[in-house]
Amino acid sequence: MAGTFAITLTVATFITGIFWFLEKFKWKPARQRKVEEIRTQSNGEIDGKILAEVGKPKGWVENFASFFPVLFVVFFIRSFLYEPFQIPSGSMMQTLLVGDFIAVEKYAYGLRDPITNTVIIPTGQPKRGDVAVFKHPSIPKMDLIKRVVGLPGDKIVYLVKEKRIVIYPACPITDTNCVGQQAQPLDLHYSEPKPSNWKEVHEQFKSAPRFYTLDQYTDKGIVDSESIVTLNINIQQETLGNTPHNILITQGSQEDPNYYYRQNGQPIATWVVPQGHYFMMGDNRDNSGDSRYFGFVPEGNFVGKATAIWMSFEKQPDQWPTGIRFSRIGGIH
Repeated sequence: MAGTFAITLTVATFITGIFWFLEKFKWKPARQRKVEEIRTQSNGEIDGKILAEVGKPKGWVENFASFFPVLFVVFFIRSFLYEPFQIPSGSMMQTLLVGDFIAVEKYAYGLRDPITNTVIIPTGQPKRGDVAVFKHPSIPKMDLIKRVVGLPGDKIVYLVKEKRIVIYPACPITDTNCVGQQAQPLDLHYSEPKPSNWKEVHEQFKSAPRFYTLDQYTDKGIVDSESIVTLNINIQQETLGNTPHNILITQGSQEDPNYYYRQNGQPIATWVVPQGHYFMMGDNRDNSGDSRYFGFVPEGNFVGKATAIWMSFEKQPDQWPTGIRFSRIGGIH
């Protein structure tokens, strides 16, 4: 189901559209006919100001009708082409940072009804490695952005200690000798972890960690104390689709797999993706609430594919921007 803004925009466009059509094809022609009748009856000797007043629409009608073209353009672009989103957390670092404003391609996974999100015209499906926006499976009003890891039929194993993914892909339809998942996992081409340019800072009474570059960390003079704990972050390359991307791993952080989503018939940290569903994960692996915790994402929950960063502000969660990161404007991989 669409959010409040989408519903409001749809209703406003529909209502103003009614007034626009009535004004253009009914009320305005009727006023013009009346002006001609008055001009004919007066043999053209009537004051032009009177005729102008007769032909003038009511103020509220004119206002409603004038809003329609603008609302229609916004509605069409936002519903079927591109929708803007802001990144509020660090779960997709370093691909996406807090303060990035992104463009989401709405037609990537099908042209959808703007209210129900039902596919009207199929145009494609999520691909492994895509960075996609979707509705939380349990909280439909919450939009999330993660990377597509598992496709329908895949078996996903998350190695908790190594912090790596093992994917046994679903058998191709044409392979009659394969049952369930292929015996050989995908080669995700993991590189060796190395120190990144990021520091993870946990402050007392802050619900989420903050992330600083080494320069920012030094400039702020942050030091460990009773109220501040700093962790180092490693960076590693992973290849889920055709293009490699970087993932972040917090040194010294160890997840408790008992909090993971448990699928019937599967051991902890192992999932088989049902048909029509996908398995999503954040690139900041130790700081992402994703399918490991809330389970599979139905295809009907997808909003679109994140394709570009059109603006990026230097900021932390719940803080005002302190600058603009022009170097981040461009495509997303």
